[in-house]
Amino acid sequence: MKILFVTSTRIGDVVLSSGLLQWLCSTYPHARLTVACGPLVTSLFEAHPQVDRVIAVSKRRFAGHWYKLWSDVVGRRWDKVVDLRRSLLPWMVRANARHSIPHPRPGQHRVRLIAATLGLDPPPSPCIWISADDQARAAEILAGGDGPMLAVAPTANWAGKIWPAERFAELVRRLTGPNGRLAGARIFVTAGPTEEAMARPFLDGVPADRLIARIGLELPAVAAVFQRCRLFVGNDSGLMHLAAAAGTPTVGLFGPTRDELYAPWGPHCRVVRTPESVEALTRHPGYHHRTTGSLMGSLTVDAVVRTADDLLDATTTALPPDKPALLA
Repeated sequence: MKILFVTSTRIGDVVLSSGLLQWLCSTYPHARLTVACGPLVTSLFEAHPQVDRVIAVSKRRFAGHWYKLWSDVVGRRWDKVVDLRRSLLPWMVRANARHSIPHPRPGQHRVRLIAATLGLDPPPSPCIWISADDQARAAEILAGGDGPMLAVAPTANWAGKIWPAERFAELVRRLTGPNGRLAGARIFVTAGPTEEAMARPFLDGVPADRLIARIGLELPAVAAVFQRCRLFVGNDSGLMHLAAAAGTPTVGLFGPTRDELYAPWGPHCRVVRTPESVEALTRHPGYHHRTTGSLMGSLTVDAVVRTADDLLDATTTALPPDKPALLA
């Protein structure tokens, strides 16, 4: 059985679609899959034992990337085409069955929308496939210390949803200081390969002797490190969703984006957001998403600490049973 799975270019959306791909593989254990996704996320599928090919879809002028993808896949007949981009591709290749993501209902979480592509309810939870090599890399990165680990992702793809660096630094001091819930914890910090300058103010504000910074680390290795962390705190970003899929207790920080649509998924996750709604933050004179700076200033350190403490009370270091990160 041959399945073509067309997913997103963004890290977060790709992670949120992983549960659907795993459902296909579990339902059709002899199926072989070809996955089409953005070039930044191809590594997330490389360890999957049923994925034969990963096609990197790089955006081109005049929708040329769709023509390139079509030319790559048109030469065979597919038993199923699952398209999460709502494109014309499923109807331009030979296929026995075609499934395209439906239009969203108001307030529908992205995981539920993706699952609706195949009529699944409840939706399958996101998961991550981690190779033995990535597990070994994570162990190497964290070697030389013990005790709890706190993971922090202080960047995002838009300035508006980035909590100020000094608030992140204060949060780390509160959580890992002598009276904190994670007293003495080491701090693992990661960000995208082009985001080191964005992360630098935070990196300069936390204790260097307990800091483990890996900017641009490959995503499967990041997920393997996240598995070893007692808590993740980060902005609404792809790394937030990666931590949740890895089974790490996850606190996501929201303000000008909709947590009802993109909250980290699972009972081991929490959201803390600004007192203002998305509309109050973004629908006013002078706002422009390309030029407006952080809109997260009203989110207090106290509010995030309370949420983190509550989540630490509710979770253990073990992976939740319904949120497996899969070892390939």
